[in-house]
Amino acid sequence: GVCYFSRARRAAEAAHLIIVNHALLLADVAVQNRALPQYKYLVVDEAHHLESAITQGLSFETDRTSVRRLLSEIGHVTQGGRVTGLLSQVLGRCQQARLPKDVMDEVELAIGRIGQSVEGALRQLDTFYDRIEDFVAEQKGDRPSRYSFRMRLGSGIRVQPAWDAIEIACDDLDRPVRVAVGELEKLAGGLDELVASYDLPDADELQVQMLGMAQHLEEVRAKISHMVMDPSDSLIYWLEMQPNSDHLSLHAAPLHVGPLMQEELFHKKNSVVLTSATLRTSGTFDFLRERLHAWDANELAVGSPFDYESSTLFYIVDDIPEPSERGYQNIAAQGMAELFRATKGRALALFTSYRQLRATYKTIKAPLAQSGIMVQAQGQGISRAQLLENFRGGDKRVLLGTRSFWEGVDVPGDPLSCLAIAKLPFSVPSDPVYAARAETFEQPFRDFTVPETILRFLQGFGRLIRTRDDRGIIVCFDKRLLTKSYGPFFLESLPDPSIRLGSITQLPKVAADWLER
Repeated sequence: GVCYFSRARRAAEAAHLIIVNHALLLADVAVQNRALPQYKYLVVDEAHHLESAITQGLSFETDRTSVRRLLSEIGHVTQGGRVTGLLSQVLGRCQQARLPKDVMDEVELAIGRIGQSVEGALRQLDTFYDRIEDFVAEQKGDRPSRYSFRMRLGSGIRVQPAWDAIEIACDDLDRPVRVAVGELEKLAGGLDELVASYDLPDADELQVQMLGMAQHLEEVRAKISHMVMDPSDSLIYWLEMQPNSDHLSLHAAPLHVGPLMQEELFHKKNSVVLTSATLRTSGTFDFLRERLHAWDANELAVGSPFDYESSTLFYIVDDIPEPSERGYQNIAAQGMAELFRATKGRALALFTSYRQLRATYKTIKAPLAQSGIMVQAQGQGISRAQLLENFRGGDKRVLLGTRSFWEGVDVPGDPLSCLAIAKLPFSVPSDPVYAARAETFEQPFRDFTVPETILRFLQGFGRLIRTRDDRGIIVCFDKRLLTKSYGPFFLESLPDPSIRLGSITQLPKVAADWLER
């Protein structure tokens, strides 16, 4: 009656319907259905997120600090002979039980062996991470950056001479960690004999803690070892260094999630329904079907309850430079300022980078303030929830947001009547997971990049019309929709809004006229 988890578990077991988020669903898959009660039928909403949710749920990340903390929690013997961490608790419980001297000597020897191996692991841990940091610094050079530096560990990286030093340091770390794990498990097993013969306080709890720490440490050891010494073709590995700091982390993520979906969900359940407003690209489910290995799934596309043709004008600015061309940022920002003045605020602008967001905010804030329009932007120290609350409740407001605002924003009615899309939301080419998955396609841009971007673009598009009574204008400041061969695929995926091409100077009048209809 005290444990929250036990109460929640009992309630779930007695329920006819259980609602969980993607993270818990996939955590249950990862632990072989031990987190949730058994179920036969599954409905996954926002299923366009499944691949990224599985990727995140099955990813591995560690750094020097987290491994050091784990080793320190196990404990070691200080130079003064003091025992620390969990080993100190074990020693104290055994001393309370007044074990015979020969038995106590064996316990102290076991604790000493564990402590010695932990101490050796701590030393080798620093050497290992020092070698990696030296390697990253050599690869990165002196290029300053406000963004994290990510280096994918492909075959080209691993053949460099400096990588040998990392492998040697990893092997030197691996040995004492293996010993610590083995000795900790042996000591935990030995508690069974002590409990049978002596009154050992809290023995069960100590045993669970020791076995849990041993398992966690072994998982970390194995994953680091595989990452450095024996990489799997089914995983993506990379190193990440945070900007303006020496914090370096190791990462791994699955290359393909489709096989897992097949094995753990599609084949094990009586029925799985995947639903979302954005499962199709260019009118078909083929992209998501391929990504999730949903080869045998039936499909159904249900018409929208919204009349987009009469409620939504999609305006493409056709006389603006492309995003990579000189002058784009200044012209786009000035165009947004005039647009938002014409719509009297009531606008959400979506960006793909903080840099462009900040530059636009700096350009438009003062001019719009003169017209009584308040501009707020993500990254100003205000939470996402508070920004949205301010936006919903205020008059003449403009909100600027990046990736997290492309979906999950629900502002029905007049407060959101204008949506500005600065650029098509392509993934960053240097992202390790994106790059590795793209390489699995013969034509990666056409078959992977474009469909993935269309799904994200449609999520952004969907922020405007939330009810049957909503009306508004969506403006795209990226004319690649018109100039690139992939543009038609984006337009074909839209839910049939009214589409108009025009100049940036015409935009304010067109927007005002549309909203006044």
